[in-house]
Amino acid sequence: MLSQTLILEVGIAVFLVTVVGLLANKLKFSVIPFFIIIGMVLGAENAPKIGHIDLSFEESKPFIEFMGRLGVLFLLFYLGLEFSVGRLIKSGKSIVSGGLVYVCLNFVSGLLIGWLMDLPFKEMMVLCGIMTSSSTAIVAKVLTDLKRTANPETEVIMGMIMFDDLFIAMHISFLSGLILTGSSSVWTVLGTSLLALGFILTFIIVGRKLVPSIDKLLQDTTSEIFILITISLLFVIAGFSETIHVAEAIGALLAGLVLADSKYIKKIEGMVLPFKDFFGAMFFFSFGLSIDMYSLGGAIGWATLAAVITIICNLASGYFAAKFAGMKPRAAFDIGFTLSARGEFSIIMANIGKAGKLLPVIQSFVVVYVLILSIVSPLLTKESRRIWNGLFGEEKAPIKKKKTLSDLELQAKND
Repeated sequence: MLSQTLILEVGIAVFLVTVVGLLANKLKFSVIPFFIIIGMVLGAENAPKIGHIDLSFEESKPFIEFMGRLGVLFLLFYLGLEFSVGRLIKSGKSIVSGGLVYVCLNFVSGLLIGWLMDLPFKEMMVLCGIMTSSSTAIVAKVLTDLKRTANPETEVIMGMIMFDDLFIAMHISFLSGLILTGSSSVWTVLGTSLLALGFILTFIIVGRKLVPSIDKLLQDTTSEIFILITISLLFVIAGFSETIHVAEAIGALLAGLVLADSKYIKKIEGMVLPFKDFFGAMFFFSFGLSIDMYSLGGAIGWATLAAVITIICNLASGYFAAKFAGMKPRAAFDIGFTLSARGEFSIIMANIGKAGKLLPVIQSFVVVYVLILSIVSPLLTKESRRIWNGLFGEEKAPIKKKKTLSDLELQAKND
């Protein structure tokens, strides 16, 4: 039976998320760590009670968690809308060069931390995914806030992000087969992973051919029917993905990738954006609610070490990406610091580990790790030029030689 205070509790939760969001915007900071922290504080056992209202949200927590689950779907769906299959193919060169170095360095760093922590294989694979997945949401916000969207290194950053997103999609499918099926057989896991890969490739190929039919369905419809068709496609595809042990988040991403080629893409993005923003905020808040803040102590040291290694690896990958793109070495700091942000994808993979009942240390690790990098990365990105100049000296513009009168006379004769 639903609590009589359910709506009021959810309303209070949304209000508190709004307050910390306003605070984050006032401080010109990423909202993600603020949403997680307020969830952790309110989810604690000693959270205050006001009359019949329990600010630990025990009774409304299942509903808030479901809202967070919707947040994952809308976040991944919107990401797919931003990166169409055609754009992915055209950007192949910049994706493969810098992106491959980025993924390899960060994945190996995950193996290193997992080995140092003496984690079992499943936990180590989740950890590798957590440490490899950059936060597209934070990266996009930082580039916009710093007015760097038109900078030449931004194209390289987005190419590497796209490559990383594709890798994470494959890795989430692998983790689903490894963890969510509950099987320990190598052949079963391999079969499930190949099934997931086959489903992804088939869906993209077939889905692109169905886009004209979907466009006809969307043609001349009211805004109400338009959004109903769009969201029904999202939920059905994500739900079907889950039934064949492909994470529902990947189904949402695939739905977005396919609809990105629709001629109504701008209208779809405009209608979905409010859902993405609202449910996305509730996703981070609900994740915070699920964390016992008093259990984080054992993960602080490892997460801090992992954050430092991540920044170093990303600076190295930024150096190679800048070199491949023929850019100045100082662009390595812009690229590396920007890509160091961690957020939504790291949490999604930690939730897969939680669903598979893996060691709780993974949840504690990801909270501290995401909080550190979601705060530090934007700060380092903002100061990247100053840090470079402090370490290597400011690049001086070449001094142009002033032309003498004889030079001007000679130039006039030649003209």
